[in-house]
Amino acid sequence: MHMKKEPDNKIIFITGGARSGKSTYAQQMASEMSNNVLFIATAEPLDDEMRDRIQNHRLSRPEHWQTVELPRNLAEGLKSIPVIPRIAIIDCITLLVSNLIQQDKPANELEKIAVSEISGLIESINTTSSVFIIVSNEVGLGLVPDNRMARNYRDILGKVNQLIAQSADEVYFMISGIPQRIK
Repeated sequence: MHMKKEPDNKIIFITGGARSGKSTYAQQMASEMSNNVLFIATAEPLDDEMRDRIQNHRLSRPEHWQTVELPRNLAEGLKSIPVIPRIAIIDCITLLVSNLIQQDKPANELEKIAVSEISGLIESINTTSSVFIIVSNEVGLGLVPDNRMARNYRDILGKVNQLIAQSADEVYFMISGIPQRIK
């Protein structure tokens, strides 16, 4: 997936395990680049625990950052933002894919939906003059899940992570809070 990019456009992909420091590193990186940051949140507050997690994430960000909640249809959502600042964070693809596959459809259709979403997102990003820092979990390092839904999720997330990594200018893998640049 090699599309023509705007001259100042850049994609930075941060991946790693759960609680490896991805979001913290993304926020630190963005803060070092600019005071004017757009934070695109993909989480949906579907239960009390998720509401608490979302609130804790909000408190971890500077108050002056603009936050937009886009649990799906990110490409369209980006088009509706009048001015995208120089720096934007998308946190996270893990939840976006979870949101997308909560449908009663065969795995191959769900994969097409997720791949289409990410392809459209990358195309939209490439039309901006912004740096996008994209966060996602790496879920392919552990045991093979014991149920079909979890295996499908792991496979689909792995596929979209590969698409993002291929399009990214920089890729970081987080290990216990330590970023390792791999691209």
